[in-house]
Amino acid sequence: AGPEEAGPEEYSIPPPVSQGKWKNKERVLIFSSRGINFRTRHLMQDLRTLMPHSKADTKMDRKDQLFVINEVCEMKNCNKCIFFEAKKKQDLYMWLSNTPQGPSAKFLVQNIHTLAELKMTGNCLRGSRPLLSFDPTFDKEPHYALLKELFIQIFSTPQYHPKSQPFVDHVFTFTVTDERIWFRNYQIIEEDASLVEIGPRFVLNLIKIFQGSFGGPTLYENPHYRSPNMHRRLLRLSVAAKFREKQQVKEVQKIKKKGSKVLMKEDPTEVVFETPAEEKPVEIQLMKPQSKPIVKDKKKPRKIQRKKQKKLFRTE
Repeated sequence: AGPEEAGPEEYSIPPPVSQGKWKNKERVLIFSSRGINFRTRHLMQDLRTLMPHSKADTKMDRKDQLFVINEVCEMKNCNKCIFFEAKKKQDLYMWLSNTPQGPSAKFLVQNIHTLAELKMTGNCLRGSRPLLSFDPTFDKEPHYALLKELFIQIFSTPQYHPKSQPFVDHVFTFTVTDERIWFRNYQIIEEDASLVEIGPRFVLNLIKIFQGSFGGPTLYENPHYRSPNMHRRLLRLSVAAKFREKQQVKEVQKIKKKGSKVLMKEDPTEVVFETPAEEKPVEIQLMKPQSKPIVKDKKKPRKIQRKKQKKLFRTE
């Protein structure tokens, strides 16, 4: 029976909330370049799991220019992109872009921890919608305000998305500390509304914000950013400086040891009581010295015989 024909004891069940009209059709393409390590691959897979409105694609070749990603997003029908770029098999960069108009931001990714690690004890429903929590710093400075809007459009799951669930049971937090953006994912426990970390977690060090998508004029450049190459170079220089300092200390100690010996002046009174010895005449030996006679040991053959007898006795 419909809602009009329902009797006094019958109730009509309203349609579920998730069957509403999907209006905000945000789609995020998450993929990477070739050369990434296993940790980056797991992080990329974790983000795809947490974001039901994401799409995947094959790895991009290193020789291709970055603006080609705009065409890839257009073919995949995506208007947002998260691109992981690996360099030197150890440095990881993340691009967040609004394709194809822009803006886009480039970050250096540090301190990656994935969902599979045992320290993350939380859990959440697959496809559920997250709450986004931002640090108050995002509202104070203009470049952080721009990044906040970019994060909201990329990480928030659109309402009534077909793959999403109509529940809110976890929180994405973006915190600014030490000139970096710290990303954390927490589960909301229903009993006491406490938070338990789920993962993944990583730190984003902002490099530049561009006006276009994967290029264009620079809107903001981070003055506190130091490239990984420069950081490694400074570490090597510090180690070399410590080694040089040790060598200099050793040389100074050697010089001190040499200079510590003080030469005493000669005392003229020391020679007063010395009596000179008589000078002996020099004798020149003209004759060859006589050789000493060789005295044979008469008891030697007897000793040899005794030794032989002892050996024979031991063997018997």
